Amino acid sequence: MYHHCISILFVVVVVLLGSLAKPPSPPWDDMHIKHSWNAVPKNWETLGRPPSGTTIDLYIALRPQREDAVVDALYDVSEPGHPRYRAYLTREQVTDLVIPHPETLELVNSWLEHHGISSSSISMTHGGNTLMLKAVSVTQANTLLGASYQLYRHVERGETIIRTVGYSLPVALHWHVLTVAPTTSFVSLRTQWQALRNRSDRAAVKSTSGGPATMLSSRAKVNPVTPSFLRWLYDTEAYTPNTRGENVLGIAGFLGEYPSQADLGAFMRKYLSEAEDATFNVVEVNGGVYDPTHPHEEANMVIQYAEAMAYPTPHIFYNTGQGPSGMDGDFVSWLEYILDQENIPQTISISYSIEERFLSREYATHVCDQIAKLGVRGVSVLQSSGNDGIGLGTCLRDDGTVRFMPTFPGTCPYITVVGGTTDYEPEVAAEFSGGGFSDYFERPTYQEEAASTFLQDLGNRYQGLYNPSGRGIPDIAAQAVGFRIFLNGNEHEASGTSLATPVVAGIISLLNDWLILTGQGPLGFLNPWLYGRGSQGLTDITEGSNTGCNMDGFSAIVGWDPVTGLGTPRFRRMLEQLF
Repeated sequence: MYHHCISILFVVVVVLLGSLAKPPSPPWDDMHIKHSWNAVPKNWETLGRPPSGTTIDLYIALRPQREDAVVDALYDVSEPGHPRYRAYLTREQVTDLVIPHPETLELVNSWLEHHGISSSSISMTHGGNTLMLKAVSVTQANTLLGASYQLYRHVERGETIIRTVGYSLPVALHWHVLTVAPTTSFVSLRTQWQALRNRSDRAAVKSTSGGPATMLSSRAKVNPVTPSFLRWLYDTEAYTPNTRGENVLGIAGFLGEYPSQADLGAFMRKYLSEAEDATFNVVEVNGGVYDPTHPHEEANMVIQYAEAMAYPTPHIFYNTGQGPSGMDGDFVSWLEYILDQENIPQTISISYSIEERFLSREYATHVCDQIAKLGVRGVSVLQSSGNDGIGLGTCLRDDGTVRFMPTFPGTCPYITVVGGTTDYEPEVAAEFSGGGFSDYFERPTYQEEAASTFLQDLGNRYQGLYNPSGRGIPDIAAQAVGFRIFLNGNEHEASGTSLATPVVAGIISLLNDWLILTGQGPLGFLNPWLYGRGSQGLTDITEGSNTGCNMDGFSAIVGWDPVTGLGTPRFRRMLEQLF
């Protein structure tokens, strides 16, 4: 009897030990909301359920085991004077920094297995902490995420996407999963250009403190803006790139828009004859299709002015398709693609953005972290600030309050944002130049002194309409009004920070060319250098303001401001700050 009891006890102990070694799966049906909207976001209408059999690609961003490793590495390699300044990491080294904890992977895989997600459809991206689930049926995605995916159409642009106004995750996964896309982010990427609009040059603008008006000085105007003017104004005309095979300038294209080689040739023949043979390579991403017979104005003008500033530097135009996920997948899929490459262009220009408020904080943070990985790899990413000043229209939110509307991904602290100017001797702020302060991202250390000085001058004006502790944009500026461009063999005139951005990107590419020529690493993430010694290579813009929200907006003042940033570039002076 005694031995029989011992045997029973032994069996019980073995069972208990086994259960301790392999804990039971969490209750996958204990779902809590991860993110949701109270209503369908503004300018979107519901079209009902997607057709039966519709699939989407899901991106699941997992929390890295070392949460701050990438950002710490970014500042190490980007801060002048740091022992690791410009000692960039490889693709594999960045991947190692963001590997999720084994427990995270085990839990997520168990959850996916529970819902019948085939292991053959799951892959880990080279971003290092993102799972991609390929071709998941909408029905399965609804069950997996406690969601209700619908077709939505943008009432103004007619774009159709698949989204849900809310999604949930099991309680056990909330800490482990940072975000899932596409879900609640109603991303409709907008190009930051506009047909030249009538604008009244005001005789005076209010000072930021609301005190006596400051008269705009007499200044020279140029119409139209052409490559020769920009190369003269920003002092690049005497420099010819030398490392043609090593230094590359990349342009991120979305919305199925692409440039024309024929239009580039016509543009160069008229405005920069020595660059008549300028060309570019097209890389198709996520189902992007290149059709040179149907070019788009946005893509044309970006490639024309990037080439005009950086010729004969090689250019790559990334044509990113919508894929089955719709526009949300554009930016995420492009980032996943570019981070997977062994070699990435040292400079990248982006002219598409979305109002920050239309994204979940978790989604924006994930995209921002992906951008940080580019900086760790030694890439300078330039982003347009937008063409709506401090905000489009009345800036009225659903709750009836007014709030300025900064644009993303510019509000990400790990990207360099370009605002707009016009005229010269002196240059002044373009009234549409996007600028403001993020509601999602805190002000980075490199910007603390510059932004604090501006805010002290601003005082209590606009109190409650923006986040005074947020990351401020833009960082730098360039000409943005009255550019000549070619489209389908005909000349047009256009304006916008979409034009300012490739101009600055071209100048940064020239600086990278010189660094590579002298055996050094490229500039990489620019801002720690720009807000320090690099600012001495810029011309401060102190006149004009960026209107919006039916208000005067912020004013350009001495020092940094959320209209023109630190100022406009002067290539030779910037070159001197590299020594």
